[in-house]
Amino acid sequence: MHAPSAKSDPHEGGTYWHVLFDVFDMLADRIAACVAAGIDRAKVIVDPGLGFGKGVADNLSLINGLSLFHALGCPILFGASRKRMIGALDNEAPADQRLGGTVALHYQATTQGAQLLRVHDIAENRQALRVWRGLRDAALTA
Repeated sequence: MHAPSAKSDPHEGGTYWHVLFDVFDMLADRIAACVAAGIDRAKVIVDPGLGFGKGVADNLSLINGLSLFHALGCPILFGASRKRMIGALDNEAPADQRLGGTVALHYQATTQGAQLLRVHDIAENRQALRVWRGLRDAALTA
């Protein structure tokens, strides 16, 4: 998972030249280190670290460019469940009122091929993704 701070607070740091490429490069370096340490690349999952040392604009860039991370050759884990950025985009909605935003972000990530989602509200997210998948699959056969 990308987090810019090596300190105990993963939310510290976050100065980027271009957040999408900076996160990509860091994850590529970590994958290489894992493989060099003897970890099978097939067992590595990448997470762009939404919210960790990133502002709202940084997070939006990562979400909209998520498909770039497929070039790393590892499954993508995406965790937007109840993130602070949802509150920032929706009049500071408290964490327990961010389900709609969570589903919207997970929809965006799924359309870009994210294979794993980290969620709090499992049943609601599963339902949304099943409906999306049904719509998508029906469109492919229509």
